[in-house]
Amino acid sequence: MPRIIAKPDNLNELNKKHVQQPLKNPVFLNSVPKCGTHLIRNIFRMFVPVEQQYHDMFIQIPVLHQHLKAFSVTNPKLSWGHLLFSDESAYAVHGVKHLIMVRDPYDWVLARARFFLSDSFEGDLGHLKGPEFAVEQILNMMIFGIYQKAPTMYEIFTHNAVAWMGTNVKTIKFEDLVQHLKNLESKKAVIFFEDLFAFANINLPEDWQQRVKIGADRKQSGTARENLYGNKIQLPEELPEKQKQLVDYAAPGLRRLLGYK
Repeated sequence: MPRIIAKPDNLNELNKKHVQQPLKNPVFLNSVPKCGTHLIRNIFRMFVPVEQQYHDMFIQIPVLHQHLKAFSVTNPKLSWGHLLFSDESAYAVHGVKHLIMVRDPYDWVLARARFFLSDSFEGDLGHLKGPEFAVEQILNMMIFGIYQKAPTMYEIFTHNAVAWMGTNVKTIKFEDLVQHLKNLESKKAVIFFEDLFAFANINLPEDWQQRVKIGADRKQSGTARENLYGNKIQLPEELPEKQKQLVDYAAPGLRRLLGYK
C-alpha cells in the first residue's frame, strides 16, 4: 500500500483533560478516501477514552484479518479506515456501529488530485508533478483512474460507500459536517451532532462543543490541505465545467445517490 506522511497530533493528551465515558459498543469510522477521514476521526477521538481507541492500524482490506480485535463486541474500540465492501468486511463489522463519510464527487476529484500531487503521498505517481501534464489531464486521471496504478472514481465510490448503502450504516456528508462546524451554536448543529453521536451510542457531554472544536482543529489533521507537504501545482478552487460533465459521465447517478443535486 502507498505510504502517507502526516505530522503527528496531540489529541491523546488533550483527550485526557476531559472526563470520558466508556465506549459501550465498537464504533468504526469508514470513509471514501479523501472525504474527511481525519476530520471525523479526530472529532470522535475527543469523546472516547484513549485506551478504547484502536491506534494499531488504519484498517483496510489487505490487513483486516490481522485487526479483527478492533471490532470486538466484548472489548469495544473506536477504529477507523477505508474498508471496502465484501463478505469478509461485512462479517467483521457485524454488531459494530458503522459510519461512512462521503463527499461531493465534484470536490472529491480536486481533493484527490491535491493529495496525489503532494509529497505527503508516497507512491508511484510522483511523475505527475512534472511539467509534462496539464492540470486538466491530472483531473481526468482522478476521474477515470490510471491504468494499473490508480482505480477509477467509480470503483472507489462503489466499493467504499455505495455498496454499503442500504445496510446498517450511517452515511455522513463531508459538507454537512463542515457546515455545522462553522455554526456550532445553531440548533441545526445541535441536532446534527446529537444524532451523530447517538448513532454511536455516545451521550453528548455539556462541553461537547469545546471537544468538537478541538478535534476539528485543522492543525491537528496531517492531511488537511494546508498541512500537505510540497504541493506546488496550483489547482482550481472549483472543478471545471467540462470535468463536472466527465464525472457525471463516469459515474451517472452517483451524486444523486449520495444526496447531492
